[in-house]
Amino acid sequence: MARPIVLLLTLLALLAPHPALAESPHHGIAMHGDLALPPDFTTFPYVNPVAPKGGTIRQAVTGSFDSLHPHIVKGVPALGMGYVFETLLTRSWDEPFSLYGLLADRVEVADDRSAVTFHINPKARWHDGTPVTAADVLFSLEAQRQHGTPNRRLFYAKVTAAEAPDPQTVHFAFASNPDGSIDREMPLLMGLMPIHPKAFWAGRDFSRTTLEPILGSGPYRVAAVDPGRRIVYERVRDYWGRDLPTRVGQFNADRLEFDYYRDDSVALEAFKAGQGDVRYESDPAKWATGYDGPALRDGRIIREELPNHRPEPARGLIFNTRRPIFADVRVRRALGMATDFDWIGRNLFHGLLTRTVSFYPNSELAARGLPDGEELQALEPFRDRLPPDLFTRPFTLPDSGNANAAGPAGLRANRREAMRLLEQAGWRVRDGRLADAAGNRFAFEILLSDPAEERVALEFARSLEPLGIEARVRTVDSAQFQARLDGFDFDMTMRWWASSLSPGNEQLYYYGSDAAGQEGSRNLAGIRDPVVDALARSIAAATTRGALVGRVQALDRVLLWGHYMVPLFHSPVDRIARWSTLHRPAVTPLYGPMLESWWVE
Repeated sequence: MARPIVLLLTLLALLAPHPALAESPHHGIAMHGDLALPPDFTTFPYVNPVAPKGGTIRQAVTGSFDSLHPHIVKGVPALGMGYVFETLLTRSWDEPFSLYGLLADRVEVADDRSAVTFHINPKARWHDGTPVTAADVLFSLEAQRQHGTPNRRLFYAKVTAAEAPDPQTVHFAFASNPDGSIDREMPLLMGLMPIHPKAFWAGRDFSRTTLEPILGSGPYRVAAVDPGRRIVYERVRDYWGRDLPTRVGQFNADRLEFDYYRDDSVALEAFKAGQGDVRYESDPAKWATGYDGPALRDGRIIREELPNHRPEPARGLIFNTRRPIFADVRVRRALGMATDFDWIGRNLFHGLLTRTVSFYPNSELAARGLPDGEELQALEPFRDRLPPDLFTRPFTLPDSGNANAAGPAGLRANRREAMRLLEQAGWRVRDGRLADAAGNRFAFEILLSDPAEERVALEFARSLEPLGIEARVRTVDSAQFQARLDGFDFDMTMRWWASSLSPGNEQLYYYGSDAAGQEGSRNLAGIRDPVVDALARSIAAATTRGALVGRVQALDRVLLWGHYMVPLFHSPVDRIARWSTLHRPAVTPLYGPMLESWWVE
């Protein structure tokens, strides 16, 4: 009897649901832990559910654009295009990384996250009234795999199966990592994949830029375009998702207008003249002195500093380590020691900014002190490949202004140490100019796109002159700037990396070896380090919030000790000016103010 019983148990095991797919449908996914909002939630906590509809929100912005297609490498897309397109799920900006229903109203996730199934909301419609179907989702996956930005191609390459059991259901399965682990972020990344209508793209080339409005499903559609100068969106009156809990209280204005200016100072004057309704101010000097006038004094313009708890962009002067001149870490470290950034902070930024000492500043993800706990556990396997000081000394930036190294004396000491490092790397001063053994001068270009960035870049360039280094500052228009960044055609640039409170696969796109050779990737520094690769890859596999934080802190510390940029500054608050006719909810979410929830009186 033993053999029949074994056969029966085997048959029952084969017929039973696979344990990886045992999870029942849910209204969303959290990267770690549980969702904060229950299945019957009615709105996000940071919106006004009875906000009035109507009016226009205008923004005076800088730069230019040449495309209405934001989901490919080519071109510079217009601001606001994200309001046209939708994803299967959408983020709550009050949680580190949680997604709730949008085009999909239910989602089933495998227990080990090796697969996910989305059930498309039967009400979901494109702007022409046709339904959103599983065929559109499968088309979007293939389009992104072939023509999407490098980070999306990297993520979606992990999809091993994509199936549509019926027109409203789509199922994805994922490959395991080389070490056998599962990338736990993949179900969420699929939920954030931009969805395009298959029928619209029939006979069109998805890989090409276009100024023809693309059919979408979102709350706005393109109403008018003046290429490079102006774009206007109109609210879709019969928008299919207007009553969804993830949409109530949002997208209140009837029109959104973006007017482009070449110069930010001109854009500020346009705002003050009433040609814009809201402005995010990133320049502390303008915030301190640029808004004075009758409208501010009589209360028609309101200025607010709103705290946030998100990682601020890690902004710096980024070295392109593909250039031989910057291949040596000692050279990169030396150049970061030559400038009095304390003076820059006080005099150029009115003391309103904080010097950045992390790739995840303003957050719990930043490495601090000495590694311990989960962070030390993540670093230990690579101890023999990392600088010994990484484990014994906290990472600090050169200080030219504190009580122990005050003013010029501290700066002179920093420059002496910088010259020692340069000499170790094979550079010597000859006739007042730094050169290598072959007589090649140490000279490079700093590429910028915003004239407002020139003052910091020029001060940095001047500070290198005593070392015999020639740094030239060149500012180009936004289209040329982006093209040169995409092709890594620069020596140094002023740019940033931005991360959420739940970093994941995009860290490989920012810092991974494979991305270093992919045109259009965000690995601007050209980082090729197996330790960085391993740490970045491990983040998405973290099963707890504590493990994720420790692994990100470990990656942060390794990047800092690699000296891939000269860190600049960040703000711990959002500085926003608005005309008094524009209103916002009382609650500011974790990630900061969300303009989508504001309304016009």
